[in-house]
Amino acid sequence: MLNAYPRPQMRRNSFINLNGTWDFAVTNGDYPASFPDRINVPYPPEAPLSGVERRISPEETMWYRRVFPMPAHAAQDRVILHFGAVDQMAEVLVNGALAGRHAGGYLPFSLDVTALLQEENELVVNAVDTLDHTYPWGKQKQNPGGMWYTPFSGIWQSVWLEVVPETYLTLLKITPSLDAVTIALETNNPFPGARITVETPAGPIPVDISEQAVTIPIPDPILWTPESPHLYPFTVQCGKDTVRSYFALRTVSASVTDGIPRLLLNGKPCFFHGLLDQGYWPDGLCLPPDDSGYERDVLAAKAQGFNMLRKHIRVEPLPFYAACDRLGMLVLQDFVNNGDYHFLRDSALPAIGMKRRSDKHLNRDPATRKVFLDTAKATIAHLFDAPCIVGWTVFNEGWGQFTADTVYRTLKPLDPTRFFDTTSGWFRQTESDVRSEHVYFRPFRLRKADKPCLLSEFGGYVLTEQTKKKYGYRFFTDRSAYRNAVIALYRNEILPAIPKGLCGAIYTQLTDVENEVNGILTADRSEAKTDAEAMRALAEELQNAIR
Repeated sequence: MLNAYPRPQMRRNSFINLNGTWDFAVTNGDYPASFPDRINVPYPPEAPLSGVERRISPEETMWYRRVFPMPAHAAQDRVILHFGAVDQMAEVLVNGALAGRHAGGYLPFSLDVTALLQEENELVVNAVDTLDHTYPWGKQKQNPGGMWYTPFSGIWQSVWLEVVPETYLTLLKITPSLDAVTIALETNNPFPGARITVETPAGPIPVDISEQAVTIPIPDPILWTPESPHLYPFTVQCGKDTVRSYFALRTVSASVTDGIPRLLLNGKPCFFHGLLDQGYWPDGLCLPPDDSGYERDVLAAKAQGFNMLRKHIRVEPLPFYAACDRLGMLVLQDFVNNGDYHFLRDSALPAIGMKRRSDKHLNRDPATRKVFLDTAKATIAHLFDAPCIVGWTVFNEGWGQFTADTVYRTLKPLDPTRFFDTTSGWFRQTESDVRSEHVYFRPFRLRKADKPCLLSEFGGYVLTEQTKKKYGYRFFTDRSAYRNAVIALYRNEILPAIPKGLCGAIYTQLTDVENEVNGILTADRSEAKTDAEAMRALAEELQNAIR
């Protein structure tokens, strides 16, 4: 059971965790006559840690049930029921009455259930996961293998309650600079005014505001970096509502330095030295086995000298981003793909160099396009406050891609504070903040560009004694040969490209996942295949090459 506060940048004292053991049943659609099983929420039923460990077919409906008492003070206030994520279509009943529905499996939703509550309350959730490609589906496949993984269904993030006053904060939007922070507030009723108190090493800074946004100068600012991830706690008192949060002072920008386009962190060139991070575990599937799992992954990546994780085709629970904020790990966040995938068009031919530039023949379905744009906009709003996130990946290798230039122009104004990698890998159009390439089957050679260059996927080397039914890009059976090859890859291809304009490189990948065994860590995180000391020394060389 995961106990971490599910929304670390919007904490209330009234948090009531509903994770734990729920009644569970699977039917062909009808309300179950009984709930014969138990499931450990929020683990999906496919995960061993759920206690169910069974695949859910598209024709089946999952039914969850639990009872909870009336929260304290609920009679005078409002009660909000939160779901971190339910994949893919969810319907929520409280005491037999419909509380709400939600479609899409990667983003949170909340329901005001005040009017439905009694002294003892029955909460029932039914969910159907057809892997309908109209909605984001990521790397889930009914027949997993290679770079496609076991699907996860139903509730897979935390469920919780909050008691809030009649007028309460619904959103904080935090925009930092190098010496100030702008905090915008949204409430469910007309804004009553607020007091924001920022904690600094020199003492608290209280600010009373009557408008819904304020810019607060920070004296003697301490900038957030991967080496020194300083966070500023703050509190918002808005009428009777009190919320605790934090921010960091940091900027992400692009500039031409000595004639070369560069990505800048806090105004200085930085090499974005990253790992592809799929976010899978053998026992929890799409969740770690305990609350410290995200922290262990971040620390493991830092121990190898990396300063970035590319969160690949997933939106994680917010505690993941909080761990990156707290420990100093940059994040390149992907939007989750929807639409259809074609192996020959989207993978095989581009991987050998056939990367046609037009995307007019790609995803044409209007409904799928609308869902993608709506979900991308909601993802930006959901994750905007996380200081660790420095960029967004819009389309990966053409999966579900459509009118990329128009999509960039639609999304970029929603977050001008970060860079957008519009077409990661191939099918490049015109509008993007970076030029992005994936290279696996040939030596990487940097091409001159008028924008910062990012090698957004490469490597994928495998250390294994068994190559049958294993997926990766180059196989080694000898540990020493594997380690030397990884270092040589960086020395021969990455280091020489940095002075010419390479701004970042994302190695595939952090961990093994099922049959894809090209991680620098084993799937259970028990072993690092690379040599940490050598990798840290390499990381220092990479940063020195760009400074």
